[in-house]
Amino acid sequence: MSVMVTLELPAKPECLSEFLDVMREALIDTRAYEGCHKVETFVEESTGSVLLVELWETAGHQQTYMEWRMETGLMDAIGGFLSGAPVARTFSIKSDI
Repeated sequence: MSVMVTLELPAKPECLSEFLDVMREALIDTRAYEGCHKVETFVEESTGSVLLVELWETAGHQQTYMEWRMETGLMDAIGGFLSGAPVARTFSIKSDI
């Protein structure tokens, strides 16, 4: 069953431009990852908050992807750009409602 995942990344406003450059490159691999249907990026300029809205084939695909990102060090690499902890949420898609 398809899922939508949101990931809020509270970037430090003074690092926002550089952070977005890093994410621009990283999301190329995300969009090509098995099971990823779509990723959109939203930015709240006044706070530096970045919201990723991801559509995955299954929650398992997204979990496998996140494990890969942890193994490859991306989460550690972006840590210095953040002012707080990332917040992830997973939503079931209910197309019949």
